[in-house]
Amino acid sequence: MFKIFLITIFPILFSAECFAQFSSGNIGIAVNGVYTTSAEIYLNPNSSNSEIRNKSFTLENIWNPGIDIRYRFTNEFILGLNVEYIKKSAFAPNLTAFIGNQVFVFEVEDGLSAIPIELTAHYYFPFSTDDFKFMMGGGLGYYVGEFVRKFQDIELEIAQRKFALGFHVSASMDYIIFENLGARFEMKFRNPQYTITSKYSKTKVEIEGFDEPITLLESPFDTKVDIDGLTFIFGLVINI
Repeated sequence: MFKIFLITIFPILFSAECFAQFSSGNIGIAVNGVYTTSAEIYLNPNSSNSEIRNKSFTLENIWNPGIDIRYRFTNEFILGLNVEYIKKSAFAPNLTAFIGNQVFVFEVEDGLSAIPIELTAHYYFPFSTDDFKFMMGGGLGYYVGEFVRKFQDIELEIAQRKFALGFHVSASMDYIIFENLGARFEMKFRNPQYTITSKYSKTKVEIEGFDEPITLLESPFDTKVDIDGLTFIFGLVINI
């Protein structure tokens, strides 16, 4: 759990006693540990067959770091900028390749790499206490990401990266440890999606146990990433 300092008070509660709680500053910087329950990777998002198109590879229990900077504009409203780095992969039989006239399926390490950049407007609830601060927020996110695949010495090259925007809502609770230090727990609902067009760095690969090299897809291919799981954030906040 972690904390935020840039919290304020509901207009109805204007008083010197209320303002004393926030005398430490208007800026809060939080270093976060972020846990996302799951993400889906669609390997054939453009297939005409709905069953193939909607079939996904699931990544679970995603942990990543993040930083959150918040500025208190008024007693009840706070603006925050959140940046994270997400990277997760797992092994699965996801690669189809040709050896001569035969088709083989190989296990590969597939995953995602993404940088969410989110702007959030937070509202400070008037029923908060001296020790516990409650907030709710919502905003817009910009997501830069890629599809990651590891197999032998093959690398993926990005042929095209599509623009990705998404909305999110959050609810957070800050526990004040000291005047300038707090712990925060936050729950966030978001559903960032992006599509990446990739191509293999080479199309012929030597595999141990096979007399002939395997042949991979030569043309670029699309992959859709959907980070659809529930997000929990645990942070430590310093107020300046």
